[in-house]
Amino acid sequence: MFEILMYLFENYVHSEMEVVVDHDELTDELTRAGFHEQEIGKALAWLERLADLQDSKDSPYLTQAAPVVSFRAYTPEELARLDVQSRGFLMYLEQIGVLDFTTREMVVDRVMELDTPQFCLDDLKWVILMVLFNVPGHEDAYSQMEDLLFEEPQGYMH
Repeated sequence: MFEILMYLFENYVHSEMEVVVDHDELTDELTRAGFHEQEIGKALAWLERLADLQDSKDSPYLTQAAPVVSFRAYTPEELARLDVQSRGFLMYLEQIGVLDFTTREMVVDRVMELDTPQFCLDDLKWVILMVLFNVPGHEDAYSQMEDLLFEEPQGYMH
């Protein structure tokens, strides 16, 4: 499923192509690209739930006022999916203002919905980029995250 999300993101968002709105047409295109129909359905449902998070009353953390300082305690399931490096990266992004309380929770929600046995920091970065792209008013944060994702290290590495 994650491969399909990456395919869609890279082929539509980064190429700035107009996204195909017709569900059947998009499914046909993904099938022609070699993806299995069951996985396509899961990926499209994942994207639909991402869009729903913005308006959903089922996610009370999105309607609450964000605390000035927050502390995130992760559930055992979240700890199993998000390793120390990933959790540290989320905290770092909050500290530099790329993520806020709401977008962090959206990222964690979307990570937990991924149907993938292996999950790493690079995968997390792509999920963050997808979330920020889909949340209106976070264009600067998206741009910062994009820079972090594609930034080449400068100078010598020690």
